[in-house]
Amino acid sequence: MGTTERRAREREARRRAILDAARELVRENGFGGTTTRQIAERCELSEATLFFYFSSKDEILISLLGEACDFWANGLDSIIDNQAPPEEKLTAVWHFFGKVQREHPEYVHVSTYLAHPQSTVSVDEAVTADLMSRTGDNFRRLADLVGTLDGVTQPRVTADVLWSSFLGLMVLRQGRANLGAPLHPDDSDLGEALRLLSQGMSGTTP
Repeated sequence: MGTTERRAREREARRRAILDAARELVRENGFGGTTTRQIAERCELSEATLFFYFSSKDEILISLLGEACDFWANGLDSIIDNQAPPEEKLTAVWHFFGKVQREHPEYVHVSTYLAHPQSTVSVDEAVTADLMSRTGDNFRRLADLVGTLDGVTQPRVTADVLWSSFLGLMVLRQGRANLGAPLHPDDSDLGEALRLLSQGMSGTTP
């Protein structure tokens, strides 16, 4: 292995370690409660060294969102490839969203990050462009899936409504948790939400 190749691998390994640490901390503290100092300490790096690999906390979180996009993509592809009827695939997508929330809540946290003002100002344009491409691909996956449902005439809008409904419910749930309020929507509430969304897609009334 040449020197250039070795250094490239070492750099990639260090970036991966930083992202692993950031993912753990976001899961523990949320992105608002995660600092670059904490990430550096978790990796046993100085904060100055961390900034050699990432220009800002925003770039770290955006990079994590790219990782989340890959996870969402794999899950959606698995559901799309299944030979189940469209309605069962829709239910499977909703359950997959819930599974991600339970097993990888950090991916849901970072999925809300782009809505923050100035969240991409300090992020390299190439990173932003790559993320735009990956998120677009995922929405096309979801739009193609819901487009097979009876009654759906605008798959892109329907996909937006489905995803934003789930994400909004998770933000609402976390906000209530932060206030010490009862933790809901619970699984039963999420099932009811899917029922209402399905009725809206099919054009039926409750």
